[in-house]
Amino acid sequence: MDRTDPICGMKGTIKAHGHYFCSEHCIRKYEEQHGISEDQKYCPSCTVSAPWYKERITIAIAATVAFLIISYVFPPLGPFFDAFMDYLSLIWWAILVGFFIGGIIDYFIPREYIEKYLSKHRKRTIVYSVILGFVMSACSHGILAISMELYKKGASTSSVIAFLLASPWANLPITIILFGFFGLKAFFIVISAIVIAITTGLIYQHLERKGMVECDKCVAGRDKSDDDFSIREDARRRWKSYDFTLKNMGESLKGVIRGSWSLSKMVLWWLLIGMIMASVARAFIPHDIFTEYMGPTLIGLIITLLFATIIEVCSEGSSPLAFEIFNQTGAFGNSFTFLMAGVATDYTEIGLIWSNIGKRAALFLPVITVPQILLLGYIFNTLL
Repeated sequence: MDRTDPICGMKGTIKAHGHYFCSEHCIRKYEEQHGISEDQKYCPSCTVSAPWYKERITIAIAATVAFLIISYVFPPLGPFFDAFMDYLSLIWWAILVGFFIGGIIDYFIPREYIEKYLSKHRKRTIVYSVILGFVMSACSHGILAISMELYKKGASTSSVIAFLLASPWANLPITIILFGFFGLKAFFIVISAIVIAITTGLIYQHLERKGMVECDKCVAGRDKSDDDFSIREDARRRWKSYDFTLKNMGESLKGVIRGSWSLSKMVLWWLLIGMIMASVARAFIPHDIFTEYMGPTLIGLIITLLFATIIEVCSEGSSPLAFEIFNQTGAFGNSFTFLMAGVATDYTEIGLIWSNIGKRAALFLPVITVPQILLLGYIFNTLL
């Protein structure tokens, strides 16, 4: 049985409602989305879940602490300790703020808002997809499950592709982490990710009209029952009906913290893996290797592209590696290429599109995105 969590896309360990979930938080969101009655909701005492010490975040934190202790007391590994602490001093604040904002988004923004505007076959749909992707708080692997669910609920292929490309790098929590690493240069990454997402989505729309990519949702007469649903009116109604008492605000704060913790369990272990890999690279890989093979040249861009394609790391884990490339070579375009290509050429993502939407929709993804990524990377290397 597939153990992929239908909410966040991570590997599930808790069996409930015919699926495997990674946490009770995801179970609650699944129950809310599917209108499951109180007497049928998940009962923690009825199911034996994986113990806390087997969770990925626990293992990742324990391994990181062990590496730091060993490198601190064993002088030959000291450069690893120094490099890791440098990274931590750069982004600890961004991690905390990012997870808190992710918790706010998770608790206060209903998924109905995300789903409403993604099924129409219009140019504005692509813009909506990118904007709504911006408020999603999940890593690239978690976004895969969400995007496929949106496709099943009526989103067009073009809007799903735009959503996929925008979410990992243009969403709020990751934007904050990128600013922690790159400073104001992170603007170029975020804006470029949005441009590539919009451009690619519009190209996919053209391919849909020509029948060149699969799009089961691009047919006349599909359900338009949500046309009368107004996000503005719904938000106004929720605001008016909210009772600003200490009890309710306390419950809301608890909900935000639960969302933040759920997000941290989904992405923090990836971030730690990325920081360990980047620290090893800074401490033990000679500077000459970076400058020779990943320098600000066209060959360097292509090697970086291949490197990003091979490495299977979540978007948060790629951030430290991308910064290390920039730190070693000064080639900002290579860092941008590493970040974007990791999403555009990710074989997990392409495989999921292939199996859920169609092979042509999957194969066109790198064909359309890679030239844009290389072009922008080259421009950044030339100008920045």
